[in-house]
Amino acid sequence: MWKRIRHIIRKEFIQAMRDPRLRIFIVLPPIIQLLTYGYTINFDFHHIPIAVWDEARTAQSREFIMRFAQNDYFDLTYTINSREEMRQLIDRNKISLALHLPWDFSRKLQAGYTAPVQLILDGTDSNAAIITTRYANSIIFDYSTDILRQRLRRQGMGGELSAPLIIEDRTWFNPNRISSTSFVPGVVAMVVMLVSLQLTALSIVRENEIGTLEQLLVSPIRPLELLMGKTIPFIIISLVDVAVVTLVAIYWFEVPFRGSPLVLLVGTLLFLFSTVGGGLFISTVSSTQQQAMMISVFFFMPAILLSGLVFPIHNMPLLAQIFTYFNPLRYFIIVLQDLFLKGVGFDVLWPQMVGMLILGVAMVALSVLRFRKRLT
Repeated sequence: MWKRIRHIIRKEFIQAMRDPRLRIFIVLPPIIQLLTYGYTINFDFHHIPIAVWDEARTAQSREFIMRFAQNDYFDLTYTINSREEMRQLIDRNKISLALHLPWDFSRKLQAGYTAPVQLILDGTDSNAAIITTRYANSIIFDYSTDILRQRLRRQGMGGELSAPLIIEDRTWFNPNRISSTSFVPGVVAMVVMLVSLQLTALSIVRENEIGTLEQLLVSPIRPLELLMGKTIPFIIISLVDVAVVTLVAIYWFEVPFRGSPLVLLVGTLLFLFSTVGGGLFISTVSSTQQQAMMISVFFFMPAILLSGLVFPIHNMPLLAQIFTYFNPLRYFIIVLQDLFLKGVGFDVLWPQMVGMLILGVAMVALSVLRFRKRLT
């Protein structure tokens, strides 16, 4: 049995290395996708373009505006004089925030009253609007505190305003709160899933298209041996891709790797068990390589959305949260993030390992049954 499987594996490697398109697909896309996703998936907002409508036009209003202009989070790009100008800039995506100071801004502050400051945000991207609001509120809060100190001085109550609570926050594992440090391990999981899923899905379909599948089936090779011989080479290729993209994550994006390579190897094998099983299932329901590619993309996109990488799982509807348990990418992202950043081992990650093992056994069994049914 193993001799026959070994010959199939050798054939797969020879066939893969002969195809120039497949050679490029094996090597370049994982690196390109990691670099692309690693740079583009970023929730660290800087240099947000803003416009200011200052109706007060006083030294105090200009001082307030300079708080925004001198902050790294905002770029004072436009000075406007009407609501119509504001609408035009927002409609054309020129700004994300407009700051409106009314004509009595300084007069109310000097009289000891509360002065309104209006923030107009582009809500087409709700997440960006929330983050922008937090940045702006932080600047306004600091300015309000300074104004309150000045009022206390004028009333002879001293210049210090001490808060009853002091926040001392410390962020573990990612002290600088760099979003790429958190997202790159998840991107590694995405890249590995895409490569292993598509390569496996295309393997058997390609044999069917070129007419060699029937020749393999009439040989002494059993169906299970054929599936093992077809998938083991792509598991090996996927492991090589994992090593490559992991090195890129560590040395290019400077993401720390604090875990054990052995835990990474076991977790990757269990994850590939699931994705390879999914690729085999796709190959059994596809007649052409084009169909296999389209179906694999159909599976890949929901897997990303339900993985918890972009959207927190606890914020999803209950039905969507249930579906995430059938998504191997959910478990593998947790494994990679905890390995890279926390350095934990099997004692912590065993629930994710068991989840990927169960899904892998189920997918491979379903694929084998589907393949045998297709043969009959």
